[in-house]
Amino acid sequence: MNNTELAKALFEALAVGDVDTVRSLCTPDCQARQNNGPAMDLEALLSLAQSALRGIKDFRYEDIVRSETESGFVEEHSARGTLPDGSELDLAVCVVADVRDGAISDIREYVANRNTA
Repeated sequence: MNNTELAKALFEALAVGDVDTVRSLCTPDCQARQNNGPAMDLEALLSLAQSALRGIKDFRYEDIVRSETESGFVEEHSARGTLPDGSELDLAVCVVADVRDGAISDIREYVANRNTA
């Protein structure tokens, strides 16, 4: 699986809450950060993703642009869905990830809320 295929598989699994697939795509010591915040381990990332899926109806990724880099991949996408109060979620997201030995080892996610821009 090349790096863009890893990205595609990762976000497809995250979108449906398939934690086993996410774990299989990442190194055991995978670290993730959002907007330069503190590092999360893989289990914290999965917990955050599952919480989002529980609270956001019709969660989905759209407008996807993926690029392979020498050390991993970059993916830009829109994260969309309906929040519990009925308002629409519309986030602009850019993910920069490193791949080591065929697995995702580091995820840096940058998120902007288009509804407040």
